[in-house]
Amino acid sequence: MKKSISNKSFLHITDNRCGQMYFGCNQEWFGTKWQRLAGCGPSVASNIFGYLFKLKKLNNQDKPYEKNEFMSLMEELWCHVTPTIRGVNTTAIFYKGLISYAKEKGLPLRHHFLNIPERKEARPSFKEVVSFIANGLDQDTPVAFLNLCNGKEKALDKWHWVTIVSMDYAEDFSGAVLESYDEGKIKHADLKLWYDTTCLGGGFVYAVLDIG
Repeated sequence: MKKSISNKSFLHITDNRCGQMYFGCNQEWFGTKWQRLAGCGPSVASNIFGYLFKLKKLNNQDKPYEKNEFMSLMEELWCHVTPTIRGVNTTAIFYKGLISYAKEKGLPLRHHFLNIPERKEARPSFKEVVSFIANGLDQDTPVAFLNLCNGKEKALDKWHWVTIVSMDYAEDFSGAVLESYDEGKIKHADLKLWYDTTCLGGGFVYAVLDIG
């Protein structure tokens, strides 16, 4: 089974100065050292709104995003999805920032979140996790993934957010592989391995603009 946003190219960002193309933005594009260190959450928030703006035709542009243009969006989102001394380490900090930004722009936003607690016995089932991600992708929006501890999944970075753009999963929910945009690159991770071995958990967030 496969779920995906409808047009991944909405998040293909070009640097017209060198001809480089990126898959989503990179927190290294931020201007200050602290932003570059702690900017994964605001970067993923920028990917989400960048995609939704293209999907809902809110930026009046058919051409791909240019890097400098997207960097301006990142700075806007930083003011709403603002890292604490521990970064954006909860889904609540993240989705409250999305709500704040949407309110400032006058946009009708619905958000959904699913937390993966540190205590394994308190976690939702793996089927619930896969279904949550699938529901977000079915609504044609990227899904934000907070990984506080990557466990045995070496393809993930701990204490880090990535932008899920598609997912392949078994019909019986025995496994799933995520495709994410992170650091301007395409990355893949075994969701079941992460779910089974993460010590600290994390969470997932997606948002929908009720326009059109």
